[in-house]
Amino acid sequence: MVLKSNNWKTIIVAAFVAVSLTACSGTASNGGGSDAANYPEKPIVITAPSGAGGGWDKTARSLTKVLGETKLVDQTMTVENKPGGGGTVFLAEYVAKDKDDPYKLFVSSPPILINYLKKEGNSPYGYKDVTPLAQITKDFGAIAVAADSKYDDLQALIDSIKADPSKVTLAGGSAPGSMDHLISVLPAFKSGVDPKTIKYLSYDGGGEAITALLGNNADAIGTDISSLGSYLKSGKIKILAVTSNERLGGDFKDVPTLKELGIDAEFTIWRGVLGPKGMTEEQIAYWDKTLKTLSEDETWKKELTANDWASEYKNSTDFAAFLADQEIVVQELLTALGMQK
Repeated sequence: MVLKSNNWKTIIVAAFVAVSLTACSGTASNGGGSDAANYPEKPIVITAPSGAGGGWDKTARSLTKVLGETKLVDQTMTVENKPGGGGTVFLAEYVAKDKDDPYKLFVSSPPILINYLKKEGNSPYGYKDVTPLAQITKDFGAIAVAADSKYDDLQALIDSIKADPSKVTLAGGSAPGSMDHLISVLPAFKSGVDPKTIKYLSYDGGGEAITALLGNNADAIGTDISSLGSYLKSGKIKILAVTSNERLGGDFKDVPTLKELGIDAEFTIWRGVLGPKGMTEEQIAYWDKTLKTLSEDETWKKELTANDWASEYKNSTDFAAFLADQEIVVQELLTALGMQK
């Protein structure tokens, strides 16, 4: 049978359409199996690179709770805890295994910069190996002791460290050279003590560090002040100082700043949401829009107040620029402490 010319044209057009549809279908499966227009279309995991009870854990759980309650994210969101090395163990695994999975995000703070820049126990990965999505809160460091501690003020603690650093144990929920360590040694360092002589015990998360403090396994801890509120209210601890520029309000209104005590130092703890390196522009835009809306929502503002956090929102672009600036600040601090690479 001989086909007419018009029949041939019909067959060719049909074949072209079929191939085009197949190609479009294949494209839709890229970026973690999600069509950009439909992202997210399956459950999302938010990882806290620490044990339960610390700042990362509380941030991840508050974030997923409010995003669910406000219906800003329709998909199920769960939190995973992956402690180890102050976040270095998680980040190494994340960069290697989850670089193309936009359904696995994580929360972080200064340790992602510190761990990359410090000399010992460092990470080969930093914020440039992932995608900064948004900064969502601002917090500050604090020095705390148990309620029955002999130290009633920061100067008494510093005087003991100066007298014999080996007899005073400081603790924190991050590895040596990381955030809690820097907070712990900062007041004594600025008071003329060689930070390398200060005894520091590291734990996997702020919750474990507080447990060590209450169990008399540490004389003081350096950590984020927002994780100390419930312990202060219950009368279990005394907070000797906060690393903010000005006094905080609420339950912390009576806690002096380092500068009030004559110590010229401050330490701001930002917290943000980050994703894998391979996220598409559409996926980044989704989180820009979603997290910006979250930052303006009254439910989220109440969550911030309940956790003693300050609101501080930066979108993906501004967050990345901020991290570049903070990297310089951290490098300078680690150099001063003799802990830089």
